[in-house]
Amino acid sequence: MVLQPGGPGEEAQTVGPDAGAAEGDFSHDDVAFVQMMIPHHAQALVMSDLAPGRAESRQVKALARRISAAQRPEILTMAAWLQEKGFSVPTAADDPSAYDHGEHGHATMHGMLSDEQMRALEAASGAEFDRLFLEGMIQHHQGAIEMADAVARRGSDVRVTEMAEEMVIGQGAEVDRMRAVLERL
Repeated sequence: MVLQPGGPGEEAQTVGPDAGAAEGDFSHDDVAFVQMMIPHHAQALVMSDLAPGRAESRQVKALARRISAAQRPEILTMAAWLQEKGFSVPTAADDPSAYDHGEHGHATMHGMLSDEQMRALEAASGAEFDRLFLEGMIQHHQGAIEMADAVARRGSDVRVTEMAEEMVIGQGAEVDRMRAVLERL
């Protein structure tokens, strides 16, 4: 037998070793999160792709590489999940706000940089780029953490919940690293 924790306010229960979440159990919260996180990650990739040619700090360049290496495969995983469930997959050409589910009673897309912030980042180089990149990516990651934390609490799909929990941990650690680098600039 396996002890399965209950939800908030619920007691744990004992289940058989073969028990698990039924395949196909997902909620609108899961779909909303995944559809919003793809364009959210896409913006982080655009930001990270600017670093090799504009950053002065080796640490900023390394952070950008790490972010790209983590988020590119996550986009593919999330796109595959949406396709498997029969939902549309956002593309880079889509307006990210078209996938913001805030008006439907779900969490909104937090942390996205404004067009003005993106233009400033694209125009910057050297130490100014490093500062703008770190400040912008901290904002971006904190928004992703907020979104991931919400679906980890309210979502139903085991894979989505696991992705969200990994984002909270991974991006939280990156925020700590970015703050430390920012302090040393």
